[in-house]
Amino acid sequence: MTKIDWYILRKFVITFLFCMILFTLIAVAVDTSEKTDDFVKTGLSSWQIIRQYYFGFIPFIWGLLFPLFVFIAVIFFTSRMATKSEVIAILASGTSYNRFLKPYIVGGVLFAIILWLGNSYVIPRANKIKSNFQMTYFDKNSPQSRSGNCWNCFYLRIDSNTYIGLKYYDTASKSSSSFFMERVKDNKVVFNLRSNSIRWDTASRKWKIYNVTERKVSGMTEEIKQYTDSTININLKPEELRKDEYMKDKLTTPELVAFIQREELRGREGLSPLKVEQYRRTATPATVLLLTLIGVVIASRKTRGGSGMHLALGIVIAAIFIISDRFSTVFATKSNLPPLIAAWLPNVIFSFVAYWMYRKTPK
Repeated sequence: MTKIDWYILRKFVITFLFCMILFTLIAVAVDTSEKTDDFVKTGLSSWQIIRQYYFGFIPFIWGLLFPLFVFIAVIFFTSRMATKSEVIAILASGTSYNRFLKPYIVGGVLFAIILWLGNSYVIPRANKIKSNFQMTYFDKNSPQSRSGNCWNCFYLRIDSNTYIGLKYYDTASKSSSSFFMERVKDNKVVFNLRSNSIRWDTASRKWKIYNVTERKVSGMTEEIKQYTDSTININLKPEELRKDEYMKDKLTTPELVAFIQREELRGREGLSPLKVEQYRRTATPATVLLLTLIGVVIASRKTRGGSGMHLALGIVIAAIFIISDRFSTVFATKSNLPPLIAAWLPNVIFSFVAYWMYRKTPK
């Protein structure tokens, strides 16, 4: 690393921090203006709101806009260098264009690693702070019945041929007013168990069921047994019986991977949003490096419009990238697009765009 490399890298870091602070202040101001009435209804002090909500909201914004911070920072300071003919001077000194890109690549890799660590471990913990506040104060008045369905009812697949259902499950008492379990073999129900209630026994760490009726079906015969109470051993913990709309955002990457693997073994469907989130946590750091290269290719060319033209072109490219990313996510969650492809498709497409722009830029 030469003095010029450190000069460029220092400008990269300082401009990035400036963009991050500026956009964070704007995001906090906009969010505060939208939620002022909700904050007043909580009855909390300003410090409590900052500690219980904004300590989670700010890292969430950083993770969401991190690639945009890097992209704008690169365009801004490189465009100023190009306007002052510093880029021309560097290239005229005999430095190749590929060598000129070295500090940008180093900075892009550094920021990509920071974002990867943040996405994997730090931001999920911040999301837990923010989502807990939202569930406690913002979502507490949401109706328990949505579209006529039971909000605290569960129908789960425990293994390849066993299904269970619980009705009106109470997370506080870890009990449900109704429970059934069925086993299926060759598309036929061979076992059926129903009870009036089920409760988690903290001592034995197993489920206890009460007023049980058990049926075993074999061909044309049926065996019926009834119990006052019984203990049932199923691969299900009370903490799993909680509908959490923010779960995929609150789990660290190791926890998210373990949860997906466990649910796949159970045969659960509808895991595409979780898988998209898992793959995006790796794809987004790669986006940082990709946008760094696109930004320097755009801004290193001296144009009549100066920084304004570079920033306008950069915003257009960033908007197209975000739109394509949203489209791929929707196709993965609502259609049959594989989550891995959905997470990486925008990067693949814009890799060709970056290569084409690199080929066309004056060197």
